[in-house]
Amino acid sequence: MFVDSVKVQARAGKGGNGCIAFSHEPFKPKGGPCGGDGGNGGDVILQADHDINNLIAQFYSPHLHAKDGRPGEGKGKTGRGGKKLIVKVPCGTMVWKLPPTKPTAEEQHLTVHRTLGHEEALEINFESQPQKLPESGLTEPEVTADLTEHGQQFVLCAGGRGGKGNMHFTTSTRQAPRFAQNGESGEEGRYRLELRLLAEIGLVGYPNAGKSTLLSAISSAQPKIAAYPFTTLHPNIGIVEFADYSRLTVCDIPGIVDGAHDNVGLGHAFLRHILRCRALVLLIDMAGIDEREPWDDYEQLLNELELYDPALLNRPRLVAANKMDEAVAPEKLKSFRSKLGQVDIVEISAAFDLGLEELKKKMRQIVAATSED
Repeated sequence: MFVDSVKVQARAGKGGNGCIAFSHEPFKPKGGPCGGDGGNGGDVILQADHDINNLIAQFYSPHLHAKDGRPGEGKGKTGRGGKKLIVKVPCGTMVWKLPPTKPTAEEQHLTVHRTLGHEEALEINFESQPQKLPESGLTEPEVTADLTEHGQQFVLCAGGRGGKGNMHFTTSTRQAPRFAQNGESGEEGRYRLELRLLAEIGLVGYPNAGKSTLLSAISSAQPKIAAYPFTTLHPNIGIVEFADYSRLTVCDIPGIVDGAHDNVGLGHAFLRHILRCRALVLLIDMAGIDEREPWDDYEQLLNELELYDPALLNRPRLVAANKMDEAVAPEKLKSFRSKLGQVDIVEISAAFDLGLEELKKKMRQIVAATSED
């Protein structure tokens, strides 16, 4: 199961309360206040880890709660701080802070019932009462973090500060204070974690164009391959190795369909994974096996990319003309060149390992060009 987007509820630990205590040591009948401070609450921390490739752990455990701090003790002892909760997420995880949820009518009823009493609360018509969000000022999701480097940490929710003990509140006129400070509540909120894969090359194409076959041919990745569309249901990452031990990471996303920019066919779930790619390889079925013309596929793919994010058209790209082993492919390639003019094309057949070395060389060159820029 591949999970690349999940909503979580995070809550940091509450600070411990300060202690009210007085010294009772021998020969010190008026030892004075000695209540210690409460411990700080634990933080909720996200940490990027390159050994994790999806958000399935947060899918099954969406409530992220850190430990509370312990209350202070006598003799000036500070309470133990709450243990931090470190949540490991894959590199490439973006964090979005979500607006608070609206309270339901039942929750409002319970709140007013406790505040006003039974008789008065029953007279309120909750259906006519507008549901207002808490005064947080947040109405739209906002990006709060982008974790791209291994080991990078982000404090999602900070723990509450521990309260001060009564030993801090002595004055010249108040030498035996019988009060202490309560600990502060930790931060909490709703967040969406979204994984955007980190890869240098993104493979883009229609279903059944041969992207998974190509990825398995140029790398050690083993995506599912079958002779029907939508075999790939989640992105795959492959590592392309060269003779000089250099490497390229290639991302194979599921096939794009018309209307993907409007989330048709889960388009957004797929397209967001190429937003970080430095270059794109448009894989075109040059044989037109699915009764589509190659030049129409190319123009439609560019159109979908532009409608989703116009910046994608500024990325370096090349065309991999696949299935050139088919008899009709050379003639269609000739028409493709005449209709589209100056397009960087590499002729390949992923199923028969034809032209793959040239493709790998071209991929390496366009990535190197982006590094120089």
